[in-house]
Amino acid sequence: MNALYKVFGFDAKTMTLKKEVLGGITTFLTMAYILAVNPSILGDAGMDTGAVFTATVISAVVGTLVMAIYAKLPFALAPGMGLNAFFTYTIVLTMGYTWQFALTAVFLEGLIFILLTLTGLRQKIVDCMPLALRRSISPGIGFFIAFIGLKNAGIVVSSPSTLVTLGNLHDPAVLLACFGILFSAILLIRNVTGALLVGILLTTIVGIPMGVTNFTSVVSTPPSIAPVFCQFEWQSILSVDMLICVLTFLFIDMFDTIGTLIGVSNRAGMVDENGNIPRLKDAFMADAVGTTVGAVLGTSTVTTFVESASGVNVGGRSGLTSLTAAICFALALFFAPFFLAVPSQATAPALVLVGVMMVHDIRKIHFDDFISAVPCFVCITFMPLTYSISDGILLGLISWVLLHICCGRGKELNAGMIILATLFVLKYAFL
Repeated sequence: MNALYKVFGFDAKTMTLKKEVLGGITTFLTMAYILAVNPSILGDAGMDTGAVFTATVISAVVGTLVMAIYAKLPFALAPGMGLNAFFTYTIVLTMGYTWQFALTAVFLEGLIFILLTLTGLRQKIVDCMPLALRRSISPGIGFFIAFIGLKNAGIVVSSPSTLVTLGNLHDPAVLLACFGILFSAILLIRNVTGALLVGILLTTIVGIPMGVTNFTSVVSTPPSIAPVFCQFEWQSILSVDMLICVLTFLFIDMFDTIGTLIGVSNRAGMVDENGNIPRLKDAFMADAVGTTVGAVLGTSTVTTFVESASGVNVGGRSGLTSLTAAICFALALFFAPFFLAVPSQATAPALVLVGVMMVHDIRKIHFDDFISAVPCFVCITFMPLTYSISDGILLGLISWVLLHICCGRGKELNAGMIILATLFVLKYAFL
């Protein structure tokens, strides 16, 4: 027991092995949908989906093991939702860069995050952001992810007159996605363990007779990561374009991770009255190492999953919970054919309902106080409306600082906020 305490932070006086293991399995089941969703999203960027699946699993195992042993916290990591969307739909498809270019940016920002974590600067950046604005990050990402899910499913489509409109409800693929959302929502309401994963499984099966799902096998040896392993564009690292991408990834990853860790810790009841999170610096290091290793393997930014709170809710409290989740991810490595055959109509429900979960913190924002409500509203709404998580966060902080200065409440601002807002204004002005 002393060894378990030293390695994983397991305290036999307040914890049980049974609850730790059950917590890890529960966490894995609630976030295993990423094994189907991440290859699908990065596949839209032109990456090999089989290789991305393997990279997703291995990066999840590595990041979660660091969380288990170094941070000793019951949180699991994997390529993050929202960040993978930014990778594909903003960096590659909107800005026009290659996925190799985007991976290089992820790798560089991972290294920078390690340095920021070691120096403690990352924690200081967290502390200088107002609590209300931090709480608006998670809901904004939730709306953005839900919008992507509805778009990928064909439920929401583009319109020349109204920008977006309702899709064709007579299309079997759209009907399948609607069924998946309804069924998965029912499972969540009934507190079924692994509701999102079960929803993906059943929706995929239902899609077979509808002609939407096509797969030939379920179990096989893991696909090679060779097509995406160490695929960096070193010749571009000194270019202005790379600087722009690294800075953008840096901002979005930093505040997305902050929002996720705060959201997970809040839902797990691990935040004190002052909003402090235990071993936050260690958790940041697990995230930074996971991101760097993930980029080498060939996947987007690795981050802590909000679904980790499900494992905490059933009793997981130490690194043993995350160790169990890492073992489950390793076993899933041999089920690539199934996860890769899952159609976007089956993963869309997970995106939509994860969006619902991430809106949780919006109730903690005091919308009757307009000086904080307006910046929070800007942060939340601009993420889906601009199709950019970073724009929502940056514009939210800029508006927070400007409103406080213009309303004669500049004394409530700290130096860090003013510096960040100035940097963000310069980013829009010159980058």
